[in-house]
Amino acid sequence: MSHTPHELAAEFPDKAALISELKQKDAHFAKLSEEYHEVNRAVHRAETNLEPVSEQAESELRKTRAALKDELWGILSKA
Repeated sequence: MSHTPHELAAEFPDKAALISELKQKDAHFAKLSEEYHEVNRAVHRAETNLEPVSEQAESELRKTRAALKDELWGILSKA
């Protein structure tokens, strides 16, 4: 499988251990993390034309990914 950019551990390499810990201990963080993962994979599939979508749909996926990333960062930065 090819490397997928924007994985959480790659986005926040200094927080990798905390990400793992929060996924196990914080149900809300775990849910957001899973949503981010699913949207990130959808963006990757769209970008590589594995599952082509309209430009608008791809743009919306990217906006959703960014919003989830921001929310996850908010939790990480306070933990």
